[in-house]
Amino acid sequence: MMKTVTTELLKVIPSQCQLGEGVLWHIEQQAIYWIDIEAKHLYRYFVANDIMEKFTLPQRIGSFAFTPIDDQIVAAFEQGVARYNIKTSSLEWLSQPELNITGNRFNDGKTDQQGRFWAGTMVEKLTTPEQKASLYCIDHQLNCHIKVNKLSISNGLCWNKAGDILFHTDSPSHSIFKYDFCQTTGSISNKQLFATTHYSAFPDGSTVDADDHLWNAQWGNSQVIRYDTNGDIALSILLPVSQPSCVTLGGPNLDWLIVTTAKQGLSKRQLLTQPLAGNVFIFQLNGVVALAEPKCTI
Repeated sequence: MMKTVTTELLKVIPSQCQLGEGVLWHIEQQAIYWIDIEAKHLYRYFVANDIMEKFTLPQRIGSFAFTPIDDQIVAAFEQGVARYNIKTSSLEWLSQPELNITGNRFNDGKTDQQGRFWAGTMVEKLTTPEQKASLYCIDHQLNCHIKVNKLSISNGLCWNKAGDILFHTDSPSHSIFKYDFCQTTGSISNKQLFATTHYSAFPDGSTVDADDHLWNAQWGNSQVIRYDTNGDIALSILLPVSQPSCVTLGGPNLDWLIVTTAKQGLSKRQLLTQPLAGNVFIFQLNGVVALAEPKCTI
């Protein structure tokens, strides 16, 4: 018997991001972190006292991961992956595999259960006919490996509960794929189609819950979709904005769905009808529990 899952909008954090993304729940700090890519900002919101902090970053940032060191993140900045301290602004580049590709920048990324950091790039501006993006993994020896190539917008990285299946999308394909994942080596194989999206819905950031269901923010279609393990739609949540961009699960009881959104690209008329665009939405879930986010240890 399938359990019933219900949702209720709990709170809207008025961040008004141009391109909100990369949302994560920090369990020790009881805080929500997210980024505004275009504004070069990292936000931290403490739920206990409703305090929001904003940190200015040295470059645009596509994604990031927590590390065991307070205030240190591993960040996929537009030009590469670096260790970065949000308090001291110290920066140490770990890998810059696409510095020679004009028009590409790093985008979505996430940490696997072994602590490796994965991040993909996107073709932001086409400068050569053969230009493509890729998905990379940086291991504990700080070697950077290409895992998937010939992409346009690498997105939607996450793993199943067991950590042996990797989910990933190239957003313009309207398809979410899954791969067999070797936890020892980090190799991926056996690419399979997991789910497809409506022609107006571009699959963006994803996460997986404790029931092994995948949540996906669907840019352009005002929805967050929860898929079961077969890739069938188990739940859809309609938002009052058209560009949900990333999702995570968290909160004090690990039963919140937290969604970033974007204003970027909306016309003046669209912004009038979507005054909450760019804000962070928190939904109370009943019947769903989050998985803890692994720390990056590279």
